[in-house]
Amino acid sequence: MLEVKPILVQQSMVISTRYPVMVIGGAEDKVNGCEILRAFFESAGGQQASIGIVPCASQEPSVVGDRYYKIFQGMGAQQVQVLDIRQPRECDEERWLDILERCTGIFITGGDQQRLCDLIGGSKFIASIKQRIERGDLVMAGTSAGAAIVGEKMIAGGSSGESPNQLLVDLTDGLGIFPDLLVDQHFHNRNRMARLMSAIAAHPDKLGIGIDEDTCAAFDGEGTFEVIGKGTITIIDPRELTHTNYLDVVKTSPLSLHNLTVHVLSKGNRYNYQHRTVLPS
Repeated sequence: MLEVKPILVQQSMVISTRYPVMVIGGAEDKVNGCEILRAFFESAGGQQASIGIVPCASQEPSVVGDRYYKIFQGMGAQQVQVLDIRQPRECDEERWLDILERCTGIFITGGDQQRLCDLIGGSKFIASIKQRIERGDLVMAGTSAGAAIVGEKMIAGGSSGESPNQLLVDLTDGLGIFPDLLVDQHFHNRNRMARLMSAIAAHPDKLGIGIDEDTCAAFDGEGTFEVIGKGTITIIDPRELTHTNYLDVVKTSPLSLHNLTVHVLSKGNRYNYQHRTVLPS
C-alpha cells in the first residue's frame, strides 16, 4: 500500500493525501460508488476539503460545474466553488487566484482540451497550480480533457479505427504538469491505441499513457502511479525503440515502430513512470 502523507495547507490544518495528482480517462462513475471521485475528495481533505471546480473545457461550463458541485457537496466537503472562467487570461484575475489559493483540491473537468489550454495555458493560474502541487499543499484531478493537458505535448484530437499514421492524431503543446508523459483518454472505449502509437512515433522521447473510461492514474508524488477504477491503463514505452519510418513517409502512409514495450495495467497495479517499470501491486 502507498504511504499516506500529511499535507499542510493555508488554513493551518493538516489533511492526509494519498494521491496528489489524479489523471482520469473520462466518464468516471458519478452515481454509484464514485470510487475515483471519492478518492479525490479524500485526498483533498475529506470533510475538511475546500474544492475548486474548473469547468472551462466544456461548452456548458455552468451545467458541468453544477454537477460536480453537487457531487462534492454531497460527499461533505467543507467548501465547494466553481471557478467559471470564460475568457483567456481571465484566470489571472485576483478573484480566481484568491479562490485557488484557499483550495485544497482542484478538479478540472472534461470538454475540449484545446479550449482548456487556450483559456488557462501560460497563466498565473496554472503556474500557481504547478507550484502548489510541487509544494504539496494542493491536490489536482483532471478528467478527459483535464487529463489530456497534463503532458508537455498534448493530443488535441484525431481519429481511430486505422493503422498508425501521421494524420491520425493532432498534436500540440500541453500544460506540462508531467512533461515526460503523453496522455490519451477514453482509450479502449474509443479504440485509440493506433492514435497513441502515432503520437509516440512523433515524440519518441515521451511515455504514452492511454487511460480507459472510469479509470484513473493516481500519482503518489514519488514517481509512481496506481491504477484505480474499472478499466485499464495502457503504457506505450518507446525507450528501446529501434526504428520508425515517421520522418520518411507521407502523412497518409502507415507507420512502423519496432521494439515498443507495451504494458496493460488494471486496478491495483502500480507503475514507476520515471524508471519505466511495473511495480508489485
